[in-house]
Amino acid sequence: MQRTKPARGKGFTARSSCITNIVINNRESKILLDSGAFCTCVEKDYLDIIYTNWQDRLMPIEGIKFSSASQNMNPLGIFEAEMIFPHPTGSIRPKLESFVMNNCTSQQFKLGTDYLNIYGIDIKNHKDRYLTIGENERRKFAFSAEKEK
Repeated sequence: MQRTKPARGKGFTARSSCITNIVINNRESKILLDSGAFCTCVEKDYLDIIYTNWQDRLMPIEGIKFSSASQNMNPLGIFEAEMIFPHPTGSIRPKLESFVMNNCTSQQFKLGTDYLNIYGIDIKNHKDRYLTIGENERRKFAFSAEKEK
């Protein structure tokens, strides 16, 4: 079933965010499901806020160049942590490996196609928008602005 379309020039009002809640280091955080990004990344300044001493967990990277639509990205390393997608009937707990960027402007993690594909994360754009993880299509995860089912 399709929703009523917004008036011309008002498509942004359709409330179609792909940001959802996760837990990292026992702290609630946000993550953007970014199907246009080839890899998962996070801004170092955001990591400073949610994870004390994250530098101690940084794995080195070599020989990889990153760029966004508007600039070259400066990767500092790979951050590894436990990530929880909370759900009342059983949370999903994949390990997160995220490239830490020095010059990214995002205020949340960006989950790229690397993780979307590995864990089978699907964005469902039905009347009620939600995401599923893995083969259990009945366990629905809500986006941040929408009520969880």
